[in-house]
Order: sequence, then structure tokens, then C-alpha cells
Amino acid sequence: MNVALHGLEEAAGVRYRMSGVTAGRAREGTPVLVRYADDLVVCCYSEQEAHRVKDRLARWLGPRGLVFNESKTKVVHCDEGFDFLGFNLRRYPNGKLLIKPSRDAVRRVRKRLADEVRAMRGSPVMALIARLNPVIRGWAAYYRGVVSSEIFNELDHYLWWLTWRWARHRHPGKPKKWIARRYFGKFHKFRNDRWVLGERAADGQARYLVRFSWTSIVRHQLVLPGASPDDPDLTEYWAKRRRKIKPPLDGYHLALLTKQDGRCPLCGQHLLSADQPPQSPLQWERWWQSLTRRAIAASYLTHDRDGPPDGTRTRLVHTSCHRSLQARDRRRPETPSAPAEPSRLA
Repeated sequence: MNVALHGLEEAAGVRYRMSGVTAGRAREGTPVLVRYADDLVVCCYSEQEAHRVKDRLARWLGPRGLVFNESKTKVVHCDEGFDFLGFNLRRYPNGKLLIKPSRDAVRRVRKRLADEVRAMRGSPVMALIARLNPVIRGWAAYYRGVVSSEIFNELDHYLWWLTWRWARHRHPGKPKKWIARRYFGKFHKFRNDRWVLGERAADGQARYLVRFSWTSIVRHQLVLPGASPDDPDLTEYWAKRRRKIKPPLDGYHLALLTKQDGRCPLCGQHLLSADQPPQSPLQWERWWQSLTRRAIAASYLTHDRDGPPDGTRTRLVHTSCHRSLQARDRRRPETPSAPAEPSRLA
């Protein structure tokens, strides 16, 4: 699509400044076009200009065998707002332009959560947690760059209601206090919240259901004008930019990750992939699912408390490296104890 639609901005009448500190910005009086694959938004100064731009783009697309989808194409005022790629952009009465998750995106994730919980009726709590955590983390990671705190809290309340109904359905004859003690507690040791759904595993580690609001809001950093990921001269720029993007982990694990420079102390490789970050909630969900299988654990991170030979400290290691270390320790023969000295009895 990027190749086929190259020249679309010029056809829309977009003109950029070519020099000075404002190089790469659109000139005043010209529209601004934002495109992602075959979805696009054109910001204009007036409704009349918007219709003119649409006509110019329609004439430009015609020879290429492309037309607008009229059911999805509309001209709206910024005070009314519009949806784009799962986000809602709207200028509010106070003059602020806010970007939030769209209503359709929130409706879809609520339905997804309800369907998943309904499908897990009768399943153990660990299976429910394993099914829901990637969905929660993936959706929150995708929308953490916009104004999402209020919606995160609303989804947390809705998810608690779903899990409470799930627990009541598993034990219809038990009182509410018994269900609360059985399934809810302070399973997250860094949060003073006794209404976290979880369970203690056989190894003593707590497995619990994460919350949307536990994902910190991190504002998106604008890309330099004209910077393309396909430009070989900008490889270092994009690599440095990706390294600066914080993974959607809590502050405790982020601090440990920073201290280790993002590397596993046992193999020296990166704990997390430095590839292009996911571009949709589903991609983020798959990223979390692959992370739980191949990367790091104990709430998906393994804590190696043995530390280096010169000290003891908590470290993050690959799950596979941790298992290999344990296997080597089991195969290592124990050092025989020194024989007891004979007693010097006369």
C-alpha cells in the first residue's frame, strides 16, 4: 500500500517546509494527510476545502483502480470528533484535543472479556488467568499512549464483575465471604489491594489476574519528519528509538530490566525482542503470549535470587536459561564431606 499510494499527499495538496527548524511541517493553509496502509485522515481548514481535497483524491485514485468506501468516508468537524484505527480524536469545549480509545474498541474488548470468561466456566482459576492476562496486557499496551486512564478503570470494574460472577457460578452453594477468601486476596505484593483474583501455585509463587490500570500511560514520541523505517541511513535512529520505548511492564520489573541493560545475566542476550513494537491490540496479545512461552516468567519474569558470585541480588533471566541452570545444579555431584578425624583416646 505504501508503494501503490505513494504521491497521495501531493495529490491532496499537502506542502511541507523544506528548510529551517520547521522543516518537515506542513505549510500554513495547506491540508495535513495522515495515512496508515489504506486508511487515511485529511485535516483541513474548512468544510469546503475538505470536499475539494476529497474530489482531488478521488480523481487521483481512479486511474489506479481504487475508490473511496463511501460508507466509511465522511466530513466532520473536529469538535464532533472521529474514529481512526481504534482511537477517537475530538476537540472538547475547553479547547483541548484529546485522543482516547474509541467506543467501538471499548465495546469489542468488553465483549471479548465476557466471551472468554463465559467459555471458561468450570475451568480452574489458573486457566482463566492464563486466558485473560494476554488480552488485558495487549489491549492496555496498545492504548497506553493516549488518554486511557478513565477507561482502564472502567474496564477493571467490569472485569471484576465478570470474575465475581464466574466464581459465584463455580460455587453456587457457598457464601460470598467464602468465595472472596477462596479466589481474591493481596496476590500482588506491590499493591495494597485484597480484591485481586489469583491463586498460590505449588512453587509458592502467586499467579494473579492483572488489571488494565496497572499499565502506565506513556505518551507517544513523534517521529522525526521524513524518517522512514525503510531508510538504511536511519537504521541507528530507529534502533535507538525502539530501545527507548519502555515495554508495558510494572515499575519493579522495569527497574530490574534497566539495571541489567535489558540482558539476561546467564546468556548475555536481550530479555525482550528489540524488533518493531506491535501495531494492534491483537499483535500485542500475541507478543505477550510468545513472551510467556520463550522469555521471562514469575508474573512472566523469573527472579534469580542467587545473584552473581560476588553478591546476592534479584535478577531477571530467561526462563529457558533458568531451567538449564537448575538442571546443571541437579547434575552437579555433591562435594563429599571431609572424613571425621579419629579421636585421640588412649
